[in-house]
This record gives sequence, structure tokens and C-alpha cells, in this order.
Amino acid sequence: METINKILEFELFTIGDYTVKFSKLVTVILILASARVILWIIKKGLSRKSALNKLDHGSAYALYQMMKYIIWILAIAFLLENIGVKVTILLAGSAALLVGIGLGLQQTFNDILSGIILLSERTIKVDDILEVDGDVVMIQSIGLRTSKALNRDDISIILPNSLITNSKVINWSHQTDKSRFRIDVGVAYGSDVDLVIKILEESAFEHPDVYARELVEARLMNFGNSSLDFQLLFFSKSIFRIGKAKSDIRRIINRKFNEHHITIPFPQMDVYLKSNAPAKGLDQE
Repeated sequence: METINKILEFELFTIGDYTVKFSKLVTVILILASARVILWIIKKGLSRKSALNKLDHGSAYALYQMMKYIIWILAIAFLLENIGVKVTILLAGSAALLVGIGLGLQQTFNDILSGIILLSERTIKVDDILEVDGDVVMIQSIGLRTSKALNRDDISIILPNSLITNSKVINWSHQTDKSRFRIDVGVAYGSDVDLVIKILEESAFEHPDVYARELVEARLMNFGNSSLDFQLLFFSKSIFRIGKAKSDIRRIINRKFNEHHITIPFPQMDVYLKSNAPAKGLDQE
């Protein structure tokens, strides 16, 4: 026991009046190791709940991120107290400095606060499909300052959290696993309207990604300048890759239009030329 005490009290180095003993080094290692072990246990517990469908993946991730930040903040505070740095005195003494940093990094703190809001409210979670600034993305991770997302071109995008919280965002995954989409098409005047509606609906029925046949609907929307304008409405669960499904349905529509001799017109403009040449008088004959 006496030998252990001597080892713990062994002075590693001295800086001015401050001496670092081996015991303090051991305490620092124990604090960091304890934080890692606690986080590992929490992660395993949340993964188990997620596997048992008691907690969805996005909620488990958000809860883990929040607890991770809290535990590391507490661990760093304990670590500073252990090595002799009084956290309360440090914060009080650096208040003016923190105000200056806050003014300089206002946008950064705004992003961090937005990250805390996203993780705590959980209105947006990992694997959610969002429409932000006209771009459809799938959220891969939510950090304290930024979130990582993947767009439909499989390009990784880093989004500041404030952009998500302060902008108008459409969450395609918020209420249901399916959404309604539309395809616009125009046909030439004189076409059989009932036949066009039938072809549009049948074209949607043929695609495997279209959900609920009874919810498919084609409408005559308008009498355009050069065409009769129709709209095909359908539901699909393939939200993130809907561009591929729409392309396939358009190909089917085009094939069926050709089979039934229905044409898709292009805009036409008639130009009339009027001559302004003066008429010849009798005296000029």
C-alpha cells in the first residue's frame, strides 16, 4: 500500500508553483475512460431499443448525440477541476472574452443553437427526406453545428443547422412513408380527352413503384395556347428516387400515345406580314 501511495505521489514535472503528480494523470485517464464507457453503454442500449422497434433510428441517434455532448462537457469540467483549474472562476474571468468571441462567431453560435434544437425537438431525424432550397436531400447525420445530407445525385452536402431551422423546409418523411407526385403533359387539340385520361392512368398502373391503384388520378387541367393540358397524380413510396419512376412513367405514356396516334404538340406562332407600300396615284400612271 505504501508503494502504491509513493507511485501516486510521484511528481512527473513542475511548472512554476504547479506540480503534476502521477495521481492526477491517473485521474485524468479514468475520467476520459469513464466517459467513453458510459457512452458505449448508452449507445448499446439505444441500439437494442431501436432493434426492438421501441425507438426509431433517427430518435435514437438524436438522443445519443445530446447525451454525448452533455457527458463530454461534464467530463472536461471534472478534468479541469482535477488539475486545479476552477471552472467557475475561469468562466467569470473570461466573461468579457466570451462576449467578444460571441460577437465574432455569431453565425457559428446560431448554427450550434439550431443543432441543439434539431436534436432536442426531433422534428427532423436521420434518414428523413427534406426539400431545402429546392434541393431534395436525405439526412445522414446531425451534428452540433452542421448536418450531413445526400442529394439525388449521390453528392454529399454539408448543411448549416441554421439553414434547416430558419428556412421553409418540406419533410417528405414527417407523416407518412408515401407521398403524392404529379406529371404534366399536353396533347393536341382534337384528341379524345377520355382516352387520354385512360392512357395516363394505365401508364401509372404499370409502374411497380406506384402505390395504391385507386389513388391514381388523371385530370384535364387547362386549355392551353397550343395544347390540352393534363396532370397525372399518383402516390409512391420511392420518395428519394422518384425522378427515375417519373422518367419510366413518361416513357410508358409516350409509347401509348404513339400507339393511339395522340400527339404532343409544340408551341406554334403564326406571323402575318403586312405591306405598308403606298398606293400609286392616278397621276403616276
